[in-house]
Amino acid sequence: MVNIKIDNIALQVNEGATILDAAKQIGIEIPTLCYFKDLNEIGACRVCVVEIKGNERLAAACNTVAAEGMEIFTNSPRVREARKVNVELILSQHDCHCPTCVRSGNCSLQKVANDLNIIGFSYENAPEANVCSGGFPLVREASKCIKCMRCVQVCDKVQSLNIWEVKNTGGRTTIGVKGGKKLWDTDCSLCGQCITHCPVGALRVRDDTDKVYAALADESKVTVLQIAPAVRTAWAESLGLTKEEATEKRMVAAAKALGFDYVFDTDFAADLTIMEEGSEFLHRLQNGGTLPLMTSCCPGWVRFLKGQYPEFTDNLSTAKSPQGMFGAVAKSYFAEKIGVDPHNIFCASIMPCTAKKHEVAIPNLNDACGDPDVDVSLTTRELARMLRADHIDVKALPEAEFDSPLGTATGAGVIFGATGGVMEAALRSAYYLVTGKNADADFFKGVRGLDGWKEMTYDVAGTPVRVAVASGLGNTRKLMEALKKGEVEYDFIEVMACPGGCAGGGGQPIHDGEEKAGERGQILYDLDKSYALRYSHENPEVLALYKDFMEQPLSHKAHELLHTDHYGWNMPS
Repeated sequence: MVNIKIDNIALQVNEGATILDAAKQIGIEIPTLCYFKDLNEIGACRVCVVEIKGNERLAAACNTVAAEGMEIFTNSPRVREARKVNVELILSQHDCHCPTCVRSGNCSLQKVANDLNIIGFSYENAPEANVCSGGFPLVREASKCIKCMRCVQVCDKVQSLNIWEVKNTGGRTTIGVKGGKKLWDTDCSLCGQCITHCPVGALRVRDDTDKVYAALADESKVTVLQIAPAVRTAWAESLGLTKEEATEKRMVAAAKALGFDYVFDTDFAADLTIMEEGSEFLHRLQNGGTLPLMTSCCPGWVRFLKGQYPEFTDNLSTAKSPQGMFGAVAKSYFAEKIGVDPHNIFCASIMPCTAKKHEVAIPNLNDACGDPDVDVSLTTRELARMLRADHIDVKALPEAEFDSPLGTATGAGVIFGATGGVMEAALRSAYYLVTGKNADADFFKGVRGLDGWKEMTYDVAGTPVRVAVASGLGNTRKLMEALKKGEVEYDFIEVMACPGGCAGGGGQPIHDGEEKAGERGQILYDLDKSYALRYSHENPEVLALYKDFMEQPLSHKAHELLHTDHYGWNMPS
């Protein structure tokens, strides 16, 4: 233990603790901007500076270790003046048109400037010019960048893609794409982790809400919305609802209030995915197909594999993601059910993901009628913005049910949004397909948890099935390198690009400095336990779809609508 004083308060802290940690211990808040615990502790912004008695220079609290006998002042006149000057210098290179910024009201720079009572400019405002985004789903606004390095750090340290780099020096310092490339010409996975870790609006996802508003206003269109499992864990976080108020049924009511004709649960398509992907796994396992089978639900992971490890493309399941399957079924089976020309169906999705915007634009995902299976994909954040723009009092809405026949889901479909959930759901049904009976629904829970790389072996009717689960692309790279070297052997691998899975996706609400994937994932597992049906193969609407339309998993029609050719498109490099 180390004895120190902070603002004349004596305390003991663990050896190695930073001044920032020590101050938190006694409830003293030191403002930060670039700091992100365990990721970015480089003291670049100088907003967290403090005065240490006897030291001529101010020190960054985020990376200065508390030493025996230190006397620290967190808000002395020198400190206040230095912070104000530092923030004003940052603002001098920042586009301060806050009302039109996607992060207005949820911006760390905005909060710090307000807290420091900065109400005018002391320096000339000259932000960097923006570069055209080329319609890419990930948009960088250079004029808002504060050079905090968080995007570089999360892309390098966590996701291992090294897309961003620091360029130039001094006042010309900026963040750019490595190698001078255009962003859309890189191997960017579109995981969106750089967006969720940016403290300002310098990185954002392309806004597609206008396309949805246009469809909702078009009387010739039947508007169909699907909502992904992880969205229900976070959709109301920025709307002021409590966890008890933010039910999935109120989420349905909110979507209906926007004007959608039909609101369905993507969990239905998650169950359908399990029927196809699980059957594909068993077929490969029993007939000598390419193993290990790798899940294809996450488009960020698929982009990563095709860009970094293209030699494993044959290992990818040919099953479309639940989003893709739903779109294909909506514009075929459902269109037939309601007697509507599929060309007149506008299918939108709400996803916790930025890479889904890429997925809906893949040219060969148009199997139902020649149009894109899904017309537009919105993030959870875009849904919240639409609800606010339409002045919908979500809290006052009575709850509503998902529509049928594509709205019934099982607990297995719900847990798709958590890392390990796809694997667990697949194993539940694979066990049944082999043995004719259900294992306990929690028998495969060993694949749960936030560990970045998990592996288990399960006995399925006398056959050992070796499985692995990875979340976060840095962990995925370690797994893939071990697989290439022959250091590990698996039969089935699940990968999600975002740490913690879709619950921590790049399209989810942003809480600066917080990682919410674990908390949101637990909501999904709690929902799973509450469902009467917990196995995908027991979903009555999925069974009816096969009986009335597709015959059985892996049938000709199922292949036509629910599977895809991963060679049908290429990564830029």
